[in-house]
Amino acid sequence: MNSADRGGADLNNTENIAPDGFITLAVLAVGGQGGGVLTKWIADLATLGGYDVQMTSVAGVAQRTGATIYYLEMAPKTDRQPVFALSPSPGDLDVLIASELMEAGRAVLRGFVTPDRTTLIASTHRILAISEKSIPGDGRAENPLVEEEIHKAAFHSVCFDMDAIATEAGSMISASLFGGLARSGSLPFDVSLYEEVIRTSGRGVEASLVAFHGALHYEPTADDKSKQVKPTRRQVQGPERLVSDWDDLRSRVDTFPSESREMIELGLIKVVDYQDFDYGHEYLDYVEEFSTRGNALVNTAAKYIANAMCYDDLIRVADLKTRSSRQARLRGEQDIPDDEIVHVTEYFHPRAQEVCGTLPAWLGGWIEAHPRCFSLLDRLTNKGRRIRTDGVVGFGLLWVVASLKPRRRKFLRHRYESAHLKNLLDHTRKAMDSDTDLAVEILQCQRLIKGYSDTHERGHSKFAKVMDTIQDLSGRKDATDCVQRLRHAALQDEEGIALDETVATMRSSF
Repeated sequence: MNSADRGGADLNNTENIAPDGFITLAVLAVGGQGGGVLTKWIADLATLGGYDVQMTSVAGVAQRTGATIYYLEMAPKTDRQPVFALSPSPGDLDVLIASELMEAGRAVLRGFVTPDRTTLIASTHRILAISEKSIPGDGRAENPLVEEEIHKAAFHSVCFDMDAIATEAGSMISASLFGGLARSGSLPFDVSLYEEVIRTSGRGVEASLVAFHGALHYEPTADDKSKQVKPTRRQVQGPERLVSDWDDLRSRVDTFPSESREMIELGLIKVVDYQDFDYGHEYLDYVEEFSTRGNALVNTAAKYIANAMCYDDLIRVADLKTRSSRQARLRGEQDIPDDEIVHVTEYFHPRAQEVCGTLPAWLGGWIEAHPRCFSLLDRLTNKGRRIRTDGVVGFGLLWVVASLKPRRRKFLRHRYESAHLKNLLDHTRKAMDSDTDLAVEILQCQRLIKGYSDTHERGHSKFAKVMDTIQDLSGRKDATDCVQRLRHAALQDEEGIALDETVATMRSSF
């Protein structure tokens, strides 16, 4: 029998517990999610309920490449001492708790979840794995497919977004997972014992209880989309002159088609934050050229022109790392009180290319044109450096680099990126007079350019190959489809092997 929790606690789900009361339970959690705390709570719960219990753990390889497996075995106290195992075995688990959707999916693949025995408690939120992040394109797994499969694989399942419940309560996901465990009814203990365990834990008790009860009494909504609120314009505050300049920019946005204004304003916010108001006007000048060519083209232009104009360089990195909002975020993520001292160490590995890019165009170009000078600069700079930014010296160094922001347009890197944007727009203009769909596909090739250092160079190399191939597609009826295939191939792997194969295949048919 398979059953899924669709709302409403099931506190009497004990069909899968062995007649002798022996229970095996595993918790899969990554670093920072409180897996150890949750395991101790379950062990304390078993002890309070009159059970002997043993808990062990096997650490994962690293965060997001493997979760830590916490394993518990428990049995009612008798005059005989039970013999417990040290690790879980496939097909031998009564309860499995997964702190994230893909961890539940991996547990199913490893055989820990079985339809004749295992109760699965899992949060359906996502933390992207390294394998998903490393793919140049969209490497995210399909959540609905995984959810469907884990429900099929389990005897009973309790799956919903427990991370959101914990966040709203100001607690850790371990507390809401504990509530999910109580909700499942897979352990023969009263809810009052669960509450007692939390109360005696001694830290964050009230928030943990709120998260616990939030999961215990969770009721799914019929249509979460109905709760979505359309974003409204944020009211800006600051010096009158700056507010006036921003209002001038937003008044230009109002001249665009209504269906495109939201995307254009998002791009404008990104560009102005990256540089200044003049850069914002330059951005709108670019987008305005496409404003009469249909919503699809203007929306695509608004998105990818903004991305092309906001390239990553040393100035951008230094700017982001010296913002007060980042310090607040770091403290919030680590749960550090404002009155505690924090040490922050930043890691940098600048190459000569990045240094030249942050020099005046004439000087950076001269160094790149002279191999000996460039090699010497590379030997001096191309090494890892750790800079403490919680002190005056380290923070001051980054602040000086960030202060170069007003002069960015005069630097060599800006010359290169401006040439790239011109190349992208030239190909788009050439295509849009005859085929708007082809122009949209060409603009989307900006997706190939991302990151910095070697990643950025590889992206430009792929982009150049795609643009060269587009030249040979002129006049073909399937040109739009071919560009889409080229872009998808370029995003499949970091080295560009799939792209080379696709280009070769296409050229053989020309």
